[in-house]
Amino acid sequence: MPAEGMPWIDRAEILSFEEIERLVRLFVAMGVEDVRLTGGEPLVRREFPLLVAKLAAIEGIRDLSLTTNGYLLARHAEALVAAGIQRVNVSIDSLARGRFFEITRRDALDRVLEGLEAIAAFPRVRPIKVNAVPMPGFGAEEVRRFCEMARRRRFQVRFIEFMPLDGDRSWRADDVLSGAEVRAIVEAEHALRELPREPHSTARVFAFADGAGEIGFVNPVTEPFCADCNRIRLTADGRLRTCLFSQHETDLRGPLREGAGDAEIEQIVRDAVWRKELKHHVGEPGFRPPARTMSAIGG
Repeated sequence: MPAEGMPWIDRAEILSFEEIERLVRLFVAMGVEDVRLTGGEPLVRREFPLLVAKLAAIEGIRDLSLTTNGYLLARHAEALVAAGIQRVNVSIDSLARGRFFEITRRDALDRVLEGLEAIAAFPRVRPIKVNAVPMPGFGAEEVRRFCEMARRRRFQVRFIEFMPLDGDRSWRADDVLSGAEVRAIVEAEHALRELPREPHSTARVFAFADGAGEIGFVNPVTEPFCADCNRIRLTADGRLRTCLFSQHETDLRGPLREGAGDAEIEQIVRDAVWRKELKHHVGEPGFRPPARTMSAIGG
């Protein structure tokens, strides 16, 4: 998030739970099987477990998951599981308290780790993944801490390359610690065995050769996976984005509130998906970051 904070938008601009449910039902009818609730930070939404329950009841959803910064996870873990959440990703950019505060501007590492343990107490929520974005200053010692977490707690730790979606607009290509560089740090101490890649997966996943845990590498900057990307994103304010780096959005909230029927909205979605970007162009000459940063996209 930007240092000066985020501008708040009027609640009326945010899709209601009923509007989200209707759109997700349409997506599922068109073949979508996996739904992830993410952000921004989804747990700041009031009565969020109610939305989870509405979506969990939709026939045809194979996988319902959540990505969160973990700040409110301990408070909501039991309700989320009861509502039907199946998998959780927790974003933790450092396991060193001072470094965590420097990145997030909150002295909340203990609270996030508490949330991680709270959701891990429910065996049906598996796998649990920990997302870490190596930022400038992310060194070998930090990599070792995350590897130890993966080996000791059997969370799948995933290192995600730093992308130009930061609120401060400070991204530079030189700041990217590549997945290959992080992997080299890991392999200096631990032998790894690559696991088969799931279709359309964003991550290359490795098991520690001695069987103690897994780590993954998501390398959108140095190893783009655009060729088989099949993801779309519905933002909190009702826009459809066909790539995180889209320069254009498709309005679904307007037609929805103007009384459009299911067939009309379906056609709008299909037209947008047919125009899905072939690649994101990060790191190429002329690349422009999207107008929205990650903290403002929601989804």
